[in-house]
Amino acid sequence: MKRKITITITFVCLLVLSSKSQSLISFADSIRKVYQIPELAYAVLSSDSVFELQTLGVQRINTNYKATINDRFHIGSNTKAITSFIAALLVQENKINWNTKFLDLFPELKPKSKKAYYDITLENLLTFRGKLPPYTYTFPEPTSKIIKGDNAQQRYLLAKYFLSQKPIKQDKNGLTKSNADYILAGLMLEKVSGKSYKELVTDFGKTIGIHFGFDYPNLTDTLQPYGHDANLNPVKPFDNYKLNWLLSAGNINVSLLDYSKFILLQLIGLKENTPLLPRKTFDKLLFGCSAFSYGWFNYVDEETKHHIAENIGNAGAFTTKVQIIKEANLSYIIFTNSYSEQTTNGINVLLEELKAKYGR
Repeated sequence: MKRKITITITFVCLLVLSSKSQSLISFADSIRKVYQIPELAYAVLSSDSVFELQTLGVQRINTNYKATINDRFHIGSNTKAITSFIAALLVQENKINWNTKFLDLFPELKPKSKKAYYDITLENLLTFRGKLPPYTYTFPEPTSKIIKGDNAQQRYLLAKYFLSQKPIKQDKNGLTKSNADYILAGLMLEKVSGKSYKELVTDFGKTIGIHFGFDYPNLTDTLQPYGHDANLNPVKPFDNYKLNWLLSAGNINVSLLDYSKFILLQLIGLKENTPLLPRKTFDKLLFGCSAFSYGWFNYVDEETKHHIAENIGNAGAFTTKVQIIKEANLSYIIFTNSYSEQTTNGINVLLEELKAKYGR
């Protein structure tokens, strides 16, 4: 069954490479240049077709290193949908439940935890309802002076730290958005599976024919795209310990071609049962909770009344945006290797043009 998933999705992706369908290459490249985006990659998918799949520009500004279909992009918070999908697989295997409490798996942390966290569950954490304080890689606290050990030990100590902090209030949508939620969720998945988070992601990738990586792609391969900061400076390879802390929240890299396979799986799953998960689980993951479900923000388009799942990933050097439109059976994926207000504006202009051609 798993082999069938791999072959089917890979075959659909390969079909597009020889397709002669019209594309928006010229327009997209003009957007890339006007908004000063070194490399821009985008795809338009339905559950049975790949309408667009392009990579444009250069891997690093002021060089001749041309973009290729195999280029890898750091996808930031789009990692959360992958973490949530792996959680769903473990639930399907009866290794954990959505209502499993974090402190039932880590009872030794309960004595120094705030009472507000005693009953937080896997579902709470994956849907931004864990009440943990906000955290991202730019926050000064905690520091590496108090968070020590190997990567796994550091994430455990981070959980201990956050559980001792004052909980935050819900926003107008009932959310308590924090990357700390996903740090704790990742620990839960590791505990019940007996595997590291990286092993879980790698194994899942093999199931559907995807090669997932971690950290900025140039850290392990300098021939891969470099990210660019807000001043368009290329970010040199370095091991960012805070991104390692945020492993399950936002530290995966992947090529557009491979990531399209993951999104195709979501589109197929919204229409029918798959060998991995039933249709109802796909719907739960993307739209099961209002405002933010399992790794996906979601809303209803006021004009079309279509349900849209969306996420934007960035970690200071890459910006990625993904939308899945349920009723239209469409997904739009845009990857870039830069992080700035201009980049975001360019992504939004391209997205609107793609929607004008393929639908909302």
